[in-house]
Amino acid sequence: QVQLVESGGGLVQAGGSLRLSCAASGSITSINAMGWYRQAPGKQRELVATITSGGSTNYADSVKGRFTISRDNAENTVYLQMNSLKPEDTAVYYCNAEILRRGAYRTLPYWGQGTQVTVSS
Repeated sequence: QVQLVESGGGLVQAGGSLRLSCAASGSITSINAMGWYRQAPGKQRELVATITSGGSTNYADSVKGRFTISRDNAENTVYLQMNSLKPEDTAVYYCNAEILRRGAYRTLPYWGQGTQVTVSS
């Protein structure tokens, strides 16, 4: 069994900051890429940022320069530092990880339950 548990969402004023965390636990051999996605009401889920096990990062154009993704491989945790938040950043944020379970031969994608981020104007 593998679980991704997110924390750190909430309500913040425009221009403020939040830090999201996502910890993976369970029967894990290794984790490849980890990332954050978001889904606003009435919109499709979109990529926010990803990070490989080696630390290479990728960001959506809309968050470049404002958000920073990082990870702690020893703790199987990925973070998203969000600065200069805008009302359009309001969404449910989901953690994603490509995980190789113990005894498995290939990685599978796992998702967290989502955490709400609301930015007021």
